Amino acid sequence: MRETLLSLKVERTNTTLRELALQKMRTAILDARFQPGDRLVERALCEELGVSRTVVREVLRHLETEGLVETLANQGPIVAILDVNTAVEIYEIRALLEGEAAMACAQSANQKIVSALAECIEEIQAAFNEQDHHAVRDLTTAFYERMFTGGGKNVAWEIVQSLTARINRLRALTIASDDRGRQAVQEMRHILAAINAHNPCGARDAAQAHVERVAEIAQQLLSDGPPSASQKLTG
Repeated sequence: MRETLLSLKVERTNTTLRELALQKMRTAILDARFQPGDRLVERALCEELGVSRTVVREVLRHLETEGLVETLANQGPIVAILDVNTAVEIYEIRALLEGEAAMACAQSANQKIVSALAECIEEIQAAFNEQDHHAVRDLTTAFYERMFTGGGKNVAWEIVQSLTARINRLRALTIASDDRGRQAVQEMRHILAAINAHNPCGARDAAQAHVERVAEIAQQLLSDGPPSASQKLTG
C-alpha cells in the first residue's frame, strides 16, 4: 500500500499580525506620517501598533530591505532620507525597464490588454479627481504590471517590484505637486495610444518621456534637502 504523503501546503485564511503591521508602517511612511530622518523607537511603535517588540523588529527589518528604513550606528532605525542621487538612479532604472516593457507591449498587445490599460487610466483619472493618492499609487502600479506582463516582461517586472516601495515613496512626493494629475494621465494616454497603434518605438519614447518628466519634478522637490521634501510630501 502506498504511503499517504503529508501535504506541505500551508493553509492560511487570515492576514498575519506581522503583515498587518507591515502594511500600516509602510503606508505611514508613504503618507509622511513618519518624516524622513525620524527615529523609529521600538517601544513607541509597539504601543502605537499594538504588537510585540518581535513583530516590530521584523517589520523594521523588512522595511529596511525595501529601502524605506535605514539603521544608523548609535541611533538605531530611522525613516530613510530621500536624496536626489538615489532618486535619479531609480528613475534611470525605471526609464530603461518601462521603455522596454512599453515597446514589447506594443509589439504583442491584444485588445484585451489595451482595454485593461485603458480602464486603469480612467480609474487613475478618477482617483486624481477625488485626490485619493493612495488609490493613485495602487492603480499606477497596476497599470505598469499590466503593461509589463502584457509585453511578456515578467522578470523585468520582478525587478521593478523589488523597487516598488521606493518608487511609491517618490510617487507620493510627485503626485501631490501642482497639476501633476492632469499631466500624468495625459502622458499615460500617450503610452497607451502608441501601444494600441502597435508602435513599439513610439511606446518606448512615450514611456521614457513620462519617467523623465516625473524625474524632473522629484529632483526639484528634493533639491532643498530632506526638511523641504518632508513638507512637500504632506502637501
